[in-house]
Amino acid sequence: MSQQQEFFGNVQLSEPEVVVPVLVPVAVAGAYSYKVPAGMNVRPGSIVRVPLGSREVIGAVWDGEPDTAVNPKKLKSILHVYDSAPIAEDLRKYIDWVAAWTLGAPGMVLRMVLRSEEALEPEALLSGVRYKEGQEPDRMTTARERVLEHVRNGLAWTRPGLAGAAGVSSSVIDGLKKQGVLEEAMLPATPPLPHPDPNLPGRKLTDLQQGAANQLCEAVGKGFKAFLIDGVTGSGKTEVYFEAVAEALKNNEQALVLIPEIALTSQFLERFEQRFGVRPAEWHSQVPPKRRARTWRGVANGEVKVVVGARSALFLPFHRLGLLVVDEEHDTAYKQDDRVPYNARDMAVVRGHISGFPVVLASATPSVESQVNAKLGRYTRIVLPERASGAEMPTIRGIDMRCDGPERGKWLAPAMVSEIQQTLSNGNQVLLFLNRRGYAPLTLCRTCGHRFHCENCSAWLVEHRFRGKLCCHHCGYSQPIPDKCPECSKPDSLVACGPGVERIAEDASALFPDARVLVLSSDLPGGTERINREMKLVESGEVDIVIGTQLVAKGHNFPLMTLVGVVDADLGLVNGDPRAAERTFQLLAQVTGRAGRIHGKGRGLLQTYNPEQPVIRALLSGNPEEFYAAEIESRESAGLPPFGRLAALIISGPDRVVTEKFAKAVAINSPSSEGVQILGPAEAAMAQVRGRYRFRLLAIAPRTVDLQGFLRKWLSTAPKPTGGIRVQVDVDPQSFM
Repeated sequence: MSQQQEFFGNVQLSEPEVVVPVLVPVAVAGAYSYKVPAGMNVRPGSIVRVPLGSREVIGAVWDGEPDTAVNPKKLKSILHVYDSAPIAEDLRKYIDWVAAWTLGAPGMVLRMVLRSEEALEPEALLSGVRYKEGQEPDRMTTARERVLEHVRNGLAWTRPGLAGAAGVSSSVIDGLKKQGVLEEAMLPATPPLPHPDPNLPGRKLTDLQQGAANQLCEAVGKGFKAFLIDGVTGSGKTEVYFEAVAEALKNNEQALVLIPEIALTSQFLERFEQRFGVRPAEWHSQVPPKRRARTWRGVANGEVKVVVGARSALFLPFHRLGLLVVDEEHDTAYKQDDRVPYNARDMAVVRGHISGFPVVLASATPSVESQVNAKLGRYTRIVLPERASGAEMPTIRGIDMRCDGPERGKWLAPAMVSEIQQTLSNGNQVLLFLNRRGYAPLTLCRTCGHRFHCENCSAWLVEHRFRGKLCCHHCGYSQPIPDKCPECSKPDSLVACGPGVERIAEDASALFPDARVLVLSSDLPGGTERINREMKLVESGEVDIVIGTQLVAKGHNFPLMTLVGVVDADLGLVNGDPRAAERTFQLLAQVTGRAGRIHGKGRGLLQTYNPEQPVIRALLSGNPEEFYAAEIESRESAGLPPFGRLAALIISGPDRVVTEKFAKAVAINSPSSEGVQILGPAEAAMAQVRGRYRFRLLAIAPRTVDLQGFLRKWLSTAPKPTGGIRVQVDVDPQSFM
């Protein structure tokens, strides 16, 4: 038996010169070789700490053979093996697959799995006390009696916790311990999460919902299968896939539900608790590090049964994952653009395929890719065409701003104002939607024409009047709103151009002074906690008019909201993004779907300068199938996804001329390949971000072409970046900025 065979057989390694591959979290093509010290036991997937240069990093013993070309005398040894369960074979395959698909470094994908050393070590126990059976104090007092009432059941307590529960001072606890009535006990720092109860009754399902739930439940535990729940807003998609979650729990399996926005978490957690009796574990950027570490450990050992999280939860090391749900599967928030660019929706399907469990995609406005996959039979499509409450879908009407627009300097058309007045007089709520944060997208001087722009990006500064600042939404740069023009020094000459949600709120407050007006936007002070608090105000009817960005467009249920007014329905159509029509349709369909979800009679109004545009026409006709058919036909004729493949090379650097020259050199070195078309380099729509100049190259290829192979060959022959220039590969780009 060879040393390598011995390693893979998980046999105690006693020979000091055994060498294994270790994947480390750095941007290199593969694993490094390390020696295994005598007496150390490792196998593929073992999580280890190793020296890397002058530092120590966390890595994982990987599959394959070590690099035999390296001089054994130069090899360093593994320093430590963590007690945490090794990374399972299916997750290792998944990491390699994601790296190969995205052309990312496998170690950088592994980095998304190994979050921190704190998660790998057992949480320290707390010192506590418990009752020592048969022991009594030499003298009973009222205080001592209260303590004993709490501990006679044998449960352990922390000293402060027991003192607080019994209403005594800590000296009483210490006295009982000194007499031997209480003995020392070690407690877990945090009690384990209670398990969700799959047998609790959920909401009564309609016949259509029950049929859909039955299809999902039948698939649980029977290998990979992909589903697309295509259900109108309010159709009860969540209740349907909750039944599949319950089925997975009955099978002693874990479940993961991905949601696109942290702001959706609070309402979702409440709905989950109503169904299963307890809240699930959360995984997103707002969760404190210690709680994230506990969740990671609980997921790995199987104690945590259900996780609700953002896209990064896809890389948690589940012990026995049996179901994966991607809610609002069309949402662009599932695409990560930095480090390892990946689309969590697509990677979720891959994870289910590799690990052998069903994946459920759910949306009221599915992506074109998912619609095509359903038509081709790759996904099983489940249609929920009716609202669970029985309420009718809202009627959508357009306001032609070319002839029925507001007077100069105003932003709400007379027809919109009239509908708002009628809605408020009926005691109902109004949502005014504009997907533009702040007060105004541009501030200029009316005297000299000076425009305020970001010092680091090719973007105008957005006025945020609530905060008294001009802000860049790309790099975070901000400055106070000045009293005079910095160019010509003219006072009181600055004018805000165009509306943001703060400006619409100003107009609404002036038009309806007695109405309670609330702005909901992701960048307001207070973050997620404030957003959740204000969402509850809307749900309870304590707000009359909500002015919001896309934050309010999905997942929320506002019982009293019967009117949704879209201030600028054309806003998302004015760019060169090939998915602009699809995204605009999805966003407007979702936001108008907030109207009349419970009692019906909802209305949507679209202020538009182009009512003949296909997206607007499809929304007004209430015929999404017509839109999807036209969009799919357009994509197919143009060879765009999902009928073709796209990959972008984004080249950035600190000097514009040097960066452009390098981008041209990369383009010249592109290999010849039948069917692959290279566009660019062209200056990116956002030509400068955070002080770096950006140029884009785009590869377009048929689905039959090995695009990743083409890209690897291209990058291997292209000049190597120097002088601060970076090259980022984005396979299947979602953004063209």
